[in-house]
Amino acid sequence: QVQLAEIGGGLVQAGGSLRLSCAASGRTFRIYDMGWFRQAPGTEREFVAVTTYSGDSTDYADSVKGRFTVSRDNAKNTVYLQMNSLKPEDTALYYCGAAYYGSSLSYLRAPTTYNYWGQGTQVTVSS
Repeated sequence: QVQLAEIGGGLVQAGGSLRLSCAASGRTFRIYDMGWFRQAPGTEREFVAVTTYSGDSTDYADSVKGRFTVSRDNAKNTVYLQMNSLKPEDTALYYCGAAYYGSSLSYLRAPTTYNYWGQGTQVTVSS
């Protein structure tokens, strides 16, 4: 069992930055691939970024590539999402998810691949 808790959301002006953190409980964090997703009202949960269990591989949605960076610290059981050059269209509830390691990066773009989810943290970008 893994419990996830996201922090770091807030209100920021367009062009600004935020850093989200997702802390995981349990001693097996290092064997989970960790993804970030977001969901705006009336839309489906959308893939943002993922880092594999070792941190050696990452993947990003085209809409955030070059602006967002995902990283993890297995010693702290935490995954991060650094978001720069934020745009109003980045406004959403951001979730982190944990998927037992072994899936391909393409499968890790699908929410159904994930075994555990946090409660989400709201990011609002004003124009």
